Amino acid sequence: MASSPCGSGGGGNFDCGLEIQTRSVEQTLIPLVSQITTLINHKDKLKKTEKTLRAIQRVGQAVSVAVSRFVAVGEAIAAENEDLKDEMGLACFEARRAGTAIAQLTDVSGPEQCDGDGRNTVFSDRTGMVKAARMLLSSVTKVLVLADCIVIKQIISSRNKVLVTLEQLERVSTFQEFVQIFSQFGNEMVEFAHLTGDRQNDLKDEKKRSRMAAARAVLEKCTMMLLTASKTCLRHPDCDSARMNKEAVFQRMRLALEQVIEIVTDARSSGEAKTPPGSINAGIKDFKVKVEGLRDSLFCVSCEALLAQLEALVEKTEDFTDSAYTSHEQRETIIQLCQATRRETRQLINTWRQAQSLKASEATEEMELSILKTCQSVRDLRRELHKVAVGRASDLLKLHSDHLVLQALKASGGDGNLEAVADYAGTLSEHKEQLLETCRLLCHISGSEPLEITCIHAEETFRVIGPQIISAAQTLALHPTSKIAKENLDVFCEAWESQLCDMAILLKEINDVFEGRRGDKKSYLSLPRPGKHSGNLKTIKAAKLDAEEQTTIAKLGLELCLHTSDLDSEVERWEEQDHEIVRLSQIISSMAYSMYLFTRGEGLLKTTLDLFHQAEVLSDQGLKLCSILRSLSTQLLDEDKILIISETEKLAASCQQLQICAKTPVQGKSAIFQKVDSCIQNTKGILTVVVFLLPTCNKILRKFKSDRSVLGSPQHWRDKQLNTPVSEESLNGKGSNGFGLKSLEQHMANLTFLESK
Repeated sequence: MASSPCGSGGGGNFDCGLEIQTRSVEQTLIPLVSQITTLINHKDKLKKTEKTLRAIQRVGQAVSVAVSRFVAVGEAIAAENEDLKDEMGLACFEARRAGTAIAQLTDVSGPEQCDGDGRNTVFSDRTGMVKAARMLLSSVTKVLVLADCIVIKQIISSRNKVLVTLEQLERVSTFQEFVQIFSQFGNEMVEFAHLTGDRQNDLKDEKKRSRMAAARAVLEKCTMMLLTASKTCLRHPDCDSARMNKEAVFQRMRLALEQVIEIVTDARSSGEAKTPPGSINAGIKDFKVKVEGLRDSLFCVSCEALLAQLEALVEKTEDFTDSAYTSHEQRETIIQLCQATRRETRQLINTWRQAQSLKASEATEEMELSILKTCQSVRDLRRELHKVAVGRASDLLKLHSDHLVLQALKASGGDGNLEAVADYAGTLSEHKEQLLETCRLLCHISGSEPLEITCIHAEETFRVIGPQIISAAQTLALHPTSKIAKENLDVFCEAWESQLCDMAILLKEINDVFEGRRGDKKSYLSLPRPGKHSGNLKTIKAAKLDAEEQTTIAKLGLELCLHTSDLDSEVERWEEQDHEIVRLSQIISSMAYSMYLFTRGEGLLKTTLDLFHQAEVLSDQGLKLCSILRSLSTQLLDEDKILIISETEKLAASCQQLQICAKTPVQGKSAIFQKVDSCIQNTKGILTVVVFLLPTCNKILRKFKSDRSVLGSPQHWRDKQLNTPVSEESLNGKGSNGFGLKSLEQHMANLTFLESK
């Protein structure tokens, strides 16, 4: 059982032969394994005091009672799912029988529990206890895995509904029919978003989670594109560029839907075939492991294999040296570092052969020195490649930060100037190629498999959206008075800008991993960002701070930065990095850090309007954290409960204050600056409370986890895993896992005016 918690010391390996894919199943099993281990490990000391025997009996009874409750839920699930009824019923029967057997074997009141001299013993039938433990773990795991299959079926069923509606949308020929079907499509996408969002958070495998995040990001962005591209086609049915634009969106959505299903069903996808055979960073890590392993394997590795691995690594650096955008100095440095690594590796092989000829039992001093030099040379190569890739990405992000080419395409299209559109399309294509190559370089040095997947996703996004922007611009140039064609081009340009924002976040995470500040980071690809669809901010004029204001606000921004560092440090102390409290805290930290960059005139937030929008979204995330904390407080007693409730109320008040501040319209330069100051002060207040709460919650949850009874509450597990209702909030696009459908409201309201455009 891959990564299974079912192996335990003292009682053998309780491998049930089932692979566990999700954290929820694994976390449900861990307390049971702990209890079983407690019972089995008593074999080392057969004679027990009365107190110890009673304690063991209580553990056995607790296991039996918890299993009975758990099985009752499993039987209810079986009754609701005919196709799993027999298999689930058998697993439940075995679990109940094993739980009863354990209770009987730990019952000290029975006559068989006394030995010849009258003293109490436990586990006279050790074979029976081990057998019962194995059966219990196997059957409970099977119940959980079967229940998890139902979750997978729900996702597949939801995907199938989306596909059917997608096909209907693609075939519509009238506006009235489109409005009706798109409304249904929106609701189905919200349901699919919630199901897949929960699954993404629950997956154990980081690569799968990253692939799921990428697929869901595609669906999020394509939902808006599908709306405007379809409207444009309905308005201009004979326009080839509009048709191509629409077809590309539908095709991309289908591929993303298929990728989600491949992930949840653990299928071997065609998408994985597109993954490069290996990044340079992964190759360097493996090479170093082999080199350092020579200390213990003087006679087990061939020189030819080590040299071949190095040459394969050097060959991959040609992606850097062959690039037209790599400077002459950078190219020469990379080549020299490759030669140095070859030289040190050959020297290592020589000292290695000498050690072998001397039949040394361990590495000689000369060999140890060669190992250190070889590892240092390959580290120097990695550092230089990182410097080149990150430098290239940073330069490109700065170059494209003003989006001049996109603005020129919009203007040329609006003027009906096809020749100018063609010229700027060529420029955009050049930019696209630069970004594609940069994404490939970043993939080589990203530092972790999840980040490699995010780089591949970024590359694919730029590859697809570039031509879509061009076709949308051509459509506008052919129909320069069409409002819907203009709106369609705006949406695709926004998607390009959004992907550049994602790339900036990705770049920061790659740097964090390289410099050892954080572990593998998750990409929050669905974070709301400033944009024209933010209805409550449309009346506020966007502005930039002048030099004097920037200087004044910089000190306050530095304090905000220090608070984000404190928050990140507290987050890293958590064992459960996927806990909802940790996830929301990371999001709040990322948003606050972008606000800090604004105070320096850097980052993704360019205007005060961007800052106010970010502040509003940050307050929403803070209120979600308050909701989680209130739920936690209901499970606590006495001082812990009072403390959590008190601090949660402080956090809620700070979030509400920030929200009011961000939403309040102001006029005049002085008032806008004061609003900026207040937003940052309020954000700092939120971070202060969160930094205080994190270690407290971590301590409470660790204690709660150690004290909770075996298997926890099966009903709670079932409610969480199997009942995923779509709330009214989620239908309105407010759910945390939604695909941004709230931003479609204005478009939906405008659909009825299509014929007048």
